Formats: sequence, structure tokens, C-alpha cells
Amino acid sequence: MRPIKNIHGDKAPHWVGDGFYVKTLINHLDDNPHFNYSHTDPFLLFDYGKPTTFDPNPNYKTQPHGVGQHPHKGFETVTIAYEGEISHADSVGGQGIIQKGDVQWMTAGRGIMHEEFHSEAFGQRGGVFSMVQLWVNLPSAHKLTDPNYQSIKRAELPIVELIDSSNPDHQMTIGKAAIIAGAWQEITGAANTFTPINLWDIELHTAGATTLKVPNTHNTLLLVQEGELLVNGTSVSAGNLIQFDAPTQHRTDGQAEQTLTADAIELHYPATENSEQAPVKLLLLTGEPIGEPVAGYGPFVMNTQEELRQTFRDYQTGNFVK
Repeated sequence: MRPIKNIHGDKAPHWVGDGFYVKTLINHLDDNPHFNYSHTDPFLLFDYGKPTTFDPNPNYKTQPHGVGQHPHKGFETVTIAYEGEISHADSVGGQGIIQKGDVQWMTAGRGIMHEEFHSEAFGQRGGVFSMVQLWVNLPSAHKLTDPNYQSIKRAELPIVELIDSSNPDHQMTIGKAAIIAGAWQEITGAANTFTPINLWDIELHTAGATTLKVPNTHNTLLLVQEGELLVNGTSVSAGNLIQFDAPTQHRTDGQAEQTLTADAIELHYPATENSEQAPVKLLLLTGEPIGEPVAGYGPFVMNTQEELRQTFRDYQTGNFVK
């Protein structure tokens, strides 16, 4: 079993633009000796947007809620819409609507300008809005890769049923996991990644217990997005990010993923007195550390300070996305 090292959730929420009310649970610029990029590599930043109700926007066409055009370079952004809809457009022609349950995996690479707003349909009707955004670092060999956009619909995500391990004789399904990236046994996720990553969107809808198996070469984190449950025997509620102990092994060059052993994470969803269980929603993040130096500021993440300065010069002189 991979032990829990810490639970993070005490960050104050803040607005990103006027459309995204989030808690930043991972920030590679933090210098906390107990929780910094060395503990989350390859994950740079993680914003959790709890369910927030928006009134209908009377100016939904001309002044949508969100964030206007801004740059990124040197990493990828992964956005999951849990409730509501997000409209996206970028400088290389990518655009679309991220609907409920969908995933947008954007590779900024050598540089991209993009914008994110509530969709017109959501702005017009209002309602509950909830999302997360994850920044995934790129290794130096792929820092300057061409920008790319993976639009992944909920229906395209492979689904794994989670069986109650507390009552193996009945083989009862207590939940499911949508495999966004990585692999669950022989089932491969929908997203292509530059380094080994698992991103599993998990929902438990019935009381019981189940076990997740994660590579023991990966940094591992688990967000409780909604609800409350026991993880390795510890009670964790919505809005908290679980940091597990550091990997116990490191993959050698050429070693296949299949030859590595796995660590267990035990999930227990206790029965409630209510006749109906409110679903628990989780997001599992595991990644093999890249192990390279990081020089970052704002929306740019490079390997050296000189690369970072050059990126700022390019942006200021109009040479950023050329």
C-alpha cells in the first residue's frame, strides 16, 4: 500500500478572470520544503474549481465570463468540465466547446495564445459550474514541440467498472473509472502523453471498497472532487488533494512499464443512513518524474533562466508564436 504523506486543501480560493473560482492545490513555484515540484513532477499546477452557481449572463455574447487571450509555453494544460461548458479558441486554429464530462488536452509546446470562456449556451442559462485544470510539464526534448489540441469527448473515454472488494462473492459494481490517460491493466486511456502519466476520473456510487493499483515509479496524488470517503483508512472530504509517499523505485532506461510492480491505494465508501448514496468523485494523478530543472514564471515553463528570459523577449517583441 502506498502510504499517505499529507493532505492539502487549506488554500484560499481565488478568481481566474471572472469565470473560474478555484483553489490552486499544486503550484510549481511554491517553495514549501514538504510539498513542491519535486513531489509532484511532472505536474506543475492544479486548479480545483468546486461547484459554483452562476446567474444567467445578460451579456453572454459580448462579455462572456472567463479569461481573454493569454500565452503558454513549455507544457500542456488539461481541462476537465464537471458541470457547465467552456469555450476555447487558440492561435493555431483550435477551438471548440468542452461540455460536461469532456476533456481538453492542449499542448502549448513552443508557444500558443489561447482564451477560455463560459460557452454562450451556459452563459445564457447560467447554473452550476465546476472544473479542474492541470498543467503537465514537457521534458526538454519536447519543450519546443508544435502546439496541439486533443479534444476528448466523454463517450470516447474507456470505462472500467470498479468491483466491491469487501464482498468478493457477489462481484457488485460500486463505481467506475474513466481512463483519460495512461492504462488500467490492458485498457489504454484516450489521451496521448509525452511521458508516462495516469489520469483517471473515478466515481463511486454505491457503498463498498475497491483498490487502485498505481506504478511505484510514479509520483501519485488523488483529488476528492465531490463527497467524502476513506482512503487507506483516512477520511478525506471534497476539495482536498492527497499526496502519497514518494516513489519507491525508479525505472531504468529501456525498462518496460509492464515489468514494474504496483502500489495499492484502498478506497472505502461507507454506507450512510440515507436511502441513497451521494456519489463520490475522485481524480487520480500519477506521473513518472521527468527529473529535469525547471525555470518558470507565470504562463511560461522552461528548463533554464536564459530560456525563460528569451521567451519573455520573444513575447514582448511580437515573435512569440512565429
